Amino acid sequence: MRVEVRFAGFGGQGIIKSGIITAAAACIYSGKNAVQTQSYGPESRGGACKSEVVISEEEIDFPKVTSPDVLIVMSQHAYNEYAEKVTPGGTIILDPDMIPHEKKLKNVKIFRVPATKIAEELGRKIIANIVMLGAFSAVTRIVDKESLKKSVKTNVPKGTEELNLTAFEKGYQYGEKLLKS
Repeated sequence: MRVEVRFAGFGGQGIIKSGIITAAAACIYSGKNAVQTQSYGPESRGGACKSEVVISEEEIDFPKVTSPDVLIVMSQHAYNEYAEKVTPGGTIILDPDMIPHEKKLKNVKIFRVPATKIAEELGRKIIANIVMLGAFSAVTRIVDKESLKKSVKTNVPKGTEELNLTAFEKGYQYGEKLLKS
């Protein structure tokens, strides 16, 4: 089992943090092997950004994502760049408020999660990435919910744990609702 996950958006959205949280959840709390890599433009905020995670029960001999099984995308630019590179039969989780123009894609499951809107309702737009992680957990079951919650708790700034766990739970509930419909 080797699963490739790509988080993509722009700097300042917590894209890299999402990859770190996912890899830590897989390794530390789920007993799997995982490797996380990242790349971003020279701008600290607003530039293109991606974080990639490879999760496996076997040793990982190549740390890069070549064809993601799952794409979590939070900007139009990232969607345009990566949507067509998802493995056939793969999954895209996107924020429709950040991606107003979608392509016609075949042989891929698409889940639309208004993460930015949900985060704003919770009072902090910056936690949209954690909402997406909750939806990712519900929709894919690649990394179990409790492992991701533990990783969120240990990887977010002190004093924001409860807010981030609430954001995760809201995303999880939204993902569950999408699966049922």
